Amino acid sequence: MSSRRSRSRQQSGVSRISDDQIADLVSKLQQLIPEIRNRRSDKVSASKVLQETCNYIRNLHREVDDLSDRLAELLANTDSDSAQAAIIRSLL
Repeated sequence: MSSRRSRSRQQSGVSRISDDQIADLVSKLQQLIPEIRNRRSDKVSASKVLQETCNYIRNLHREVDDLSDRLAELLANTDSDSAQAAIIRSLL
């Protein structure tokens, strides 16, 4: 690490994460992301892991939005006093 970065940390009083901690977190992300986890090779760059993580989170957001829309449609087509409507409302 450069002395400039070291001085900067000491002066700002900000606690930084170590390179080992970053590597550990990237490894944990790698295990969570299906696109990477299912690959044959264990060697994946940290940037690729972060890129795939962002893509995965975007896809999850889209799925949540789609499911919310579908639930809203179901609720609109269901008797509002029914038990089924109560379940759908609890999911929204």
